[in-house]
Amino acid sequence: MRARLVVSEAVRSLSSNLSTTVAATTTVLIAMFLLGLAVALGTWMYSWSEHVERQLMVRVFFEQRADEDQIAALRERLRADPRVERVSFVPPEEALKRMRRKFPEATKDLASNPFPAALEIQPTGGEHLKAVSAMLRPPPPGVSSVEDGRKISSNVIRVTGAIELVCLIAVLVLFAASTLLIANTIRLSIFSRRREIEVMKLVGATNWFVRGPFMLEGLICGVLGAAAAVGLLLLGKEVALERITFIRDPNAQAIAFAWNALILVAAGLLLGAIGSALTIRRFLKI
Repeated sequence: MRARLVVSEAVRSLSSNLSTTVAATTTVLIAMFLLGLAVALGTWMYSWSEHVERQLMVRVFFEQRADEDQIAALRERLRADPRVERVSFVPPEEALKRMRRKFPEATKDLASNPFPAALEIQPTGGEHLKAVSAMLRPPPPGVSSVEDGRKISSNVIRVTGAIELVCLIAVLVLFAASTLLIANTIRLSIFSRRREIEVMKLVGATNWFVRGPFMLEGLICGVLGAAAAVGLLLLGKEVALERITFIRDPNAQAIAFAWNALILVAAGLLLGAIGSALTIRRFLKI
């Protein structure tokens, strides 16, 4: 009975301050929607960057006069290193075939094969790329040049970090705005019911019985905004996601939608609780 009374009082208070309730809930919705996008995009980009790093390799190009003994010695040296997962030998003929598949127009009139033999070295992890590359500098006998993908790796990390930072700043700003709007909604509710609160205290109502509806108001605003954000994200997932081709990379996966929705609902509850607690502590001194 008491719980039902608290809920009914919270709903009545929210409906009586409808404009501020809608503003607070809408701001929570925007904040939670951006948070959901940030979580999904951030986890997808992290997964994609991990995949890119796994694909990075060191390439060793041999001189034309390099003999088989030099190539074999370097292959064995690399295979013995625990930081190296795989070493593949690419003969000049295979290099030419690859270039013809990628750039048929540029390679169709070649009179001879200009590509040297090479080794492709796959580190056990992206963090070992620099060490494996440094091991081959200065180039060993018979090697003309050594190339690695550190530039690609650093660009991926830089872009990922920039996107995550922008999303984080936007979410923090909207979190603050949502908390303030929820607090303002509850403050208006307290002000409009100040005489009722005095009467409740005179007839012996406990502090938590008086505070309960106001706490519940904030939680309702937070949950409604989070639930609406989950609905929008689900709609976007079903409608827009299929049209974004790069997102459908099978090698990169975002967090499961169910976990993302759970995070948003928990964040909405937290927002409502913080907004309620701040206002009750300041304006409801009982």
